[in-house]
Amino acid sequence: MNEADLIPLFPLRSVVFPGGRLSLQIFEQRYIDLVSHCMRTDTGFGICLLLKGDEMVQPGSQQQVSRVGMYCKIVDWDKLPNGLLGITVEGLRKFTVMESWVGDNKLLMGSVRWEVEDFLGQSILPLSDDHDGLVDLLKDLMAHPLIEELGVSMDFSDQRQLGWRLAELLPIPVHQKQQLLEINDTTERLREIENLVVSMMQHNNS
Repeated sequence: MNEADLIPLFPLRSVVFPGGRLSLQIFEQRYIDLVSHCMRTDTGFGICLLLKGDEMVQPGSQQQVSRVGMYCKIVDWDKLPNGLLGITVEGLRKFTVMESWVGDNKLLMGSVRWEVEDFLGQSILPLSDDHDGLVDLLKDLMAHPLIEELGVSMDFSDQRQLGWRLAELLPIPVHQKQQLLEINDTTERLREIENLVVSMMQHNNS
C-alpha cells in the first residue's frame, strides 16, 4: 500500500477493527459491482461509520462518514436464502480519509492515509496479569454462537488483539466503538475499555 491511496468507501452503521469480521447483505447494484470487482482483483474497500444519511442513499440525500475507517477484504461469500448476495469481510488496516467524493460509479470514493498503528501483522504486545479480567471477559464474549460462526482468530497473549476484539464485541453504542478505533495507542485503548466495563457494571448494579 502506498502512503496515500484512492479506495472505495462503504458507509455503514458499524465499526470494524483489524482481524474483525462483519457479515453483509449486498443488494444495491453499485455494491454488487464493487464486490465483483474486489473478488476479481483481490482488492478491498474501506468501511467507515455512517454519521449522517441512510446506508441506502435516497434521492437528494447525502452521506457523511467518519474520517477514520478500516480497509477490509472479502474472506467469504454466499447466496443467501432470500436471494441476496452475502459476504463476510475482515478488517486489515486503519486509515484516515483525507478527501471524499461520489464517483461516476455512484460509489463514495476516498483519498486515504494509512495509519502506522492498528493493522494486521503487527508484532505482539505481551499482556500482563493486570489484563486477566479483560481476557476472561473477551473469552465469554467470543463464546457466543454468532461470534464463533464468523471464525475470528484470536491470540489471547496480545494486547492489540485484546483491545481490538473487546472494542468490537462490547455492548456499547457505535459512536463509542468509533472513539476506540480512533485511539492510536494500545495502552490508552485498553485503559478506556476498562473504564467502559466498570461503568457498565456500575450501571447494571444500580
